[in-house]
Amino acid sequence: MGYGIRLHVKGDYACFTRPEMKGERVSYDVITPSAARGIVEAVYWHPGLRWIVDKLTVLNAINFDSVRRNELGSKIPPRNVTQAMNGSDIDLHQYITADRQQRATLLLRDVAYVIDAHFELLQDKMAEGDNIGKFLDQFNRRARKGQCYNQPYLGCREFSAHFKLIEEGEPTPASVYADVESRDLGWMLWDLEYGENADNIEPKFFRAEMRRGVIDVTKAVTV
Repeated sequence: MGYGIRLHVKGDYACFTRPEMKGERVSYDVITPSAARGIVEAVYWHPGLRWIVDKLTVLNAINFDSVRRNELGSKIPPRNVTQAMNGSDIDLHQYITADRQQRATLLLRDVAYVIDAHFELLQDKMAEGDNIGKFLDQFNRRARKGQCYNQPYLGCREFSAHFKLIEEGEPTPASVYADVESRDLGWMLWDLEYGENADNIEPKFFRAEMRRGVIDVTKAVTV
């Protein structure tokens, strides 16, 4: 597409958590489309556009590691924050020693992907002078300089993602699965679909199949 982008992302660790695993974190085999979209949006986001992931290329071999991490068992309730903002004497501290929980995580090690994505314009949210060329130039300029609104991450915020723009005409890095005809990755989270009600959030899944290292998200049938 004329307004598509390609981004090379990599990191030492990643964890794209399977939602069906409750107590312990278990990662999908590869990056999810929603996680890929989050990385692209971290580089450049604008209310007048919507990013859509087209393809995901898996560059490195899929390797898992198991680690144990200290985490907090609870969060500060939103109502406590609201009461504190209204002047109530509310304790908003979290006490690590009292709330610490040790959990196992099955995560990915040494990951690298190429994200192919494009954007659609949201006419009702565009300002005067906004157009395809402007948005594309801004993304490319920011990606070349390594600029981002917030640090992109690979599933969990502690796993930072390093990114590099793949210029037009530049070849895609080779995948270690280039000779693998097909690999079924099972059901994978595609994205969250938001209804008119803010509480109405429905997860969408798709059957992920990797062909020669590439997952074609455009052919995904969601359920």
